[in-house]
Amino acid sequence: MARYTDSVCRLCRRESTKLFLKGEKCFSSKCAMEKRPTPPGQHGQGRRMRKPSEYGLQLREKQKARRAYGLMESQFHRTFKKAEGMKGITGDNLLQLLERRLDNVVYRSGLAASRAQARQFVCHGLMTVNGKKVDIPSYITDAGDVIGVKDTRKDIEHFKIVKEGINRVVPQWITTDVETLTAKIEALPKREDVDLTLQENMIVEFYSR
Repeated sequence: MARYTDSVCRLCRRESTKLFLKGEKCFSSKCAMEKRPTPPGQHGQGRRMRKPSEYGLQLREKQKARRAYGLMESQFHRTFKKAEGMKGITGDNLLQLLERRLDNVVYRSGLAASRAQARQFVCHGLMTVNGKKVDIPSYITDAGDVIGVKDTRKDIEHFKIVKEGINRVVPQWITTDVETLTAKIEALPKREDVDLTLQENMIVEFYSR
């Protein structure tokens, strides 16, 4: 399966906004956006920014969302098509599906420092949903689901550092129990629960061309 292996800090600089891809580093002075908020590349600092076209603005919003959630283009497009087939507003449906992904829930609950780390935990079989192991990052969770860590000594070791460092604000639709390393989805996420600055209507317009 294809995946991005280059520096993720380049992605934030390209989108001119923090995508929070490096965990705690994004909240410190070491963040690339704090040091060099210019576009990446040897000519980034002196590049003259032209006024983007309507298509360019739509593309950037789509790329920003795709990169923030760590999806490749084909995965993101499939998620959009699924959102398009659901009842309600397509843009809101898309963001809700992205938020309900298991890797995102693990991250948002504070059980991982970044979405990339959360995806690694899931792929390595460390996470459970309602007591059953789930190793598919794109698994769509539902209200009432309980996400936990496999109850083995080896797996708990992976979370010792995480357990001591959970200090991120957990959204209202999730409750996290630090002692048992579990998170419960109390309700489906709403538009205002998304922690990223996105204009989902532009993403819809991009795919509706």
